[in-house]
Amino acid sequence: MPFNSFSYMLFLPVVFLLYWLPFGKIRLGWQNALLLLASYFFYCCWDWRFAFLIAFTSASSYFSGLLIEDRPVRKKLWLALNIVINLCILGFFKYAGFFVDSFISLLGLFGAAPQGPAVNIILPVGISFYTFQALGYTIDVYRGQVAASRNPLRFFTFVAFFPQLVAGPIERARRLLPQFDTERKFDYTRAVDGFSLILKGLFLKMVVADRLAVFVDAVYKNPAAASGLATVVAIIFFAFQLYTDFYSYSEIARGSAKLLGVELMLNFRRPYLSGSFKEFWKRWHISLSSWFMDYVYIPLGGNRRGAARRVLNVFVVFLLSGLWHGASWTFVAWGFCCALFMVALDKPLSHTSRIPLLNKLVVFVLWAVSLILFRAPTFPVAAGVFSSIGFGNAAGLFSFGLAETEFWLACALLVLLCIQEAVSEKFGEKMRTRFLQAPAVVRVVCAIAVVLLIVFLGRYGIGSSSQFIYFQF
Repeated sequence: MPFNSFSYMLFLPVVFLLYWLPFGKIRLGWQNALLLLASYFFYCCWDWRFAFLIAFTSASSYFSGLLIEDRPVRKKLWLALNIVINLCILGFFKYAGFFVDSFISLLGLFGAAPQGPAVNIILPVGISFYTFQALGYTIDVYRGQVAASRNPLRFFTFVAFFPQLVAGPIERARRLLPQFDTERKFDYTRAVDGFSLILKGLFLKMVVADRLAVFVDAVYKNPAAASGLATVVAIIFFAFQLYTDFYSYSEIARGSAKLLGVELMLNFRRPYLSGSFKEFWKRWHISLSSWFMDYVYIPLGGNRRGAARRVLNVFVVFLLSGLWHGASWTFVAWGFCCALFMVALDKPLSHTSRIPLLNKLVVFVLWAVSLILFRAPTFPVAAGVFSSIGFGNAAGLFSFGLAETEFWLACALLVLLCIQEAVSEKFGEKMRTRFLQAPAVVRVVCAIAVVLLIVFLGRYGIGSSSQFIYFQF
């Protein structure tokens, strides 16, 4: 049940009405029960078999938290056991085939590759997200940063909360879990804000991201045919496609949660305005970046053990981040590039900080180029894209899925997006506050206008990449 589907547009209002009308007038536990039931129904619409995985992850983390808090003498054992259980589940479903294929390829170099059927394991949607969220909880309990939850209903709801179940943000227990312990009352302003976030997300996804995806998919399908300017455009388009696709999901998730009286964290904060790679990772996929910072980088020693150890820790974090994004060596190589940029370029960029536009351009260009490894399914395809980069053959721009009018519309949307991001960087919170305080008729007119733009400019059916990119992670 993707966020941009008609089924979700029916599902969310039904949950909203039940949540605030009959269930909102009785005990808090009934609201949580409805959320838990709705969350498992939401996930079962993808594949009901894997709902048992979420239940098992929730149960193992719930009891681990209790054991860590109630039996502190052996709390390291309970934490280690929970980490092993969750990572083994994640490793089997996401990485078993990858490691087996890599091992077979390695043996093939010595002429000893075994013959047999390929390992083909279905990847449960969202497993990387809810596994990390559950792991963060048990680690926080171990550190004493959050009390172990003693209400299984509230804890299971925390792990499976449907707005952020499939693709995040990866919430922290100390931020999200208390919200399921607190009575929630309907707030009209918050509901309006949530609805506006959903419309914003749908516009970014269906009008911007899916339109860019048509061109990008065509170029990556046949890089040789796109030799020249089309490849450069595809590289830029994919950088914005990835951003608007994932940002749109995060905004719809935040909006859906707000409608239910729950606040989710901001997952993006205008990352393409970053003047350094360190700043970029504080603005891009904030929930994952901060997760690796708190649970991997700092425990490894962070920057407290000298420059050499800091460099090593940075590479470890980004290589793991690359692998988290996908079971492929191209993702590992992409993670290596991100670490290299952080280690090698942030200091030189600090010397040109008086020219912020130059710094932002350097960060964006290198990020966009690194995404070739992120987008390409294999190294040969990535090599084909790299080799076809050029600035000639402009006449072929309109032969990659987007007609001339569609192509220029995509470019215009990106220009408007950049302007909107720059304005929001300076006036974002004031603009949001004024919109929420505007007369109802103004808000209604704006909502209708956005809906009409989505209806008439959105990409539908064959040729559109309607699935959210981060669903595969």
